[in-house]
Amino acid sequence: MPKSRKAPSPQLATGSVALLIGTRKGAFILRSDRSHRTWKLSAPMFLGHTVHHLMPDPRDRRTMLMATRTGHLGPTVFRSTDFGKTWKEAKTPPAFPKAPEGQNGRVVDHVFWLTPGHPSESGLWYAGTSPQGLFRSNDGGITWEPFSYINDDPQYRKWMGTVQDGTPDGPKLHSILIDPRDPAHLYFAMSGGGVHESVDGGRTWTSIVRGLEVVEGFDAATVTFHDPHCVRLCPTDPDRLFQQNHCGIYRMDRSEGRWLRIGKNMPKKVGDIGFAMVLHPRDSDTAWVFPMDGSTVWPRVSPGGKPAAYVTRDGGKTWTRQDKGFPRANAWWTVKRQAMTADAHEPVGLYLGTTSGEVWASRTGGTSWTCLARHLPEIYSVEAAEL
Repeated sequence: MPKSRKAPSPQLATGSVALLIGTRKGAFILRSDRSHRTWKLSAPMFLGHTVHHLMPDPRDRRTMLMATRTGHLGPTVFRSTDFGKTWKEAKTPPAFPKAPEGQNGRVVDHVFWLTPGHPSESGLWYAGTSPQGLFRSNDGGITWEPFSYINDDPQYRKWMGTVQDGTPDGPKLHSILIDPRDPAHLYFAMSGGGVHESVDGGRTWTSIVRGLEVVEGFDAATVTFHDPHCVRLCPTDPDRLFQQNHCGIYRMDRSEGRWLRIGKNMPKKVGDIGFAMVLHPRDSDTAWVFPMDGSTVWPRVSPGGKPAAYVTRDGGKTWTRQDKGFPRANAWWTVKRQAMTADAHEPVGLYLGTTSGEVWASRTGGTSWTCLARHLPEIYSVEAAEL
């Protein structure tokens, strides 16, 4: 890993917020006033498209990229440079090279994850796909090319497993992270296939799975069996990462070189299984998760039908339940890995979208929650943009 250096101080936000919402049947923008008490929902965009990720570009606050798929038109990426008023499709969406005649090649089923490049790299974007692939655009999302060697490397292809080995809607490459101190210091995760780090701009990668557990009966030394759900990098301390994994909640301090399962400190009746994880923009000890029922067949609902976020303010030593405002019973929904986010205000605003099509918000760091929108399609992603 690179020599530790201080990260840039995140800027405190003071204005209104827009929530960019990707759903199973289109995209929406939910805008607040400056007090964050009044919200207005846009008309649907790309109604009928599956929108896996709708991502703002913090480098100019105007550009957005949208990863979409329709049943008959296939996967693609759309780009807006006027904050969603107009859109243009990528000229060359992410795609694997065509296989030689007589051989079976891989085909992108959907673009799953979008990450804007380092602040110093205007126009650069990364994308993760299903099946697992890593792609990059140097022109703001207009054209895409395979990035690095991992897409076709025999060892990485082995770790990726087969389509049948992945999540129910396909294996995925996600959690593409960039060290704010160094654009050449990158991370990504694969479900399944572990977490990986590069310190040379993607020319080489190292797997970082020490300390992570795998499903009982499988060998933790085999990278294939590692299934990270969501990995996050602390903005104020980029040498600290948090992870919501198929097998618990973890924290890693890069100087230690291994993951610590901090989810064991969660209440036993709730457990530490889930998809989403959110970090505080200015406090490296504070993180939020949204647990789900991880028993038997993984019904992917809130434990006992009683939804709640949990927060740690001491790096995972203790956790506090935050359920004020949520339904007290019979709320059989959960939150997907890209559907929980935070703004940069003080106190921090938290936002989440549910599998039942509701958007919830807390203006007070999770101490109380309010429903902002109901009856949307199943929500896949929520991102906060400062206006």
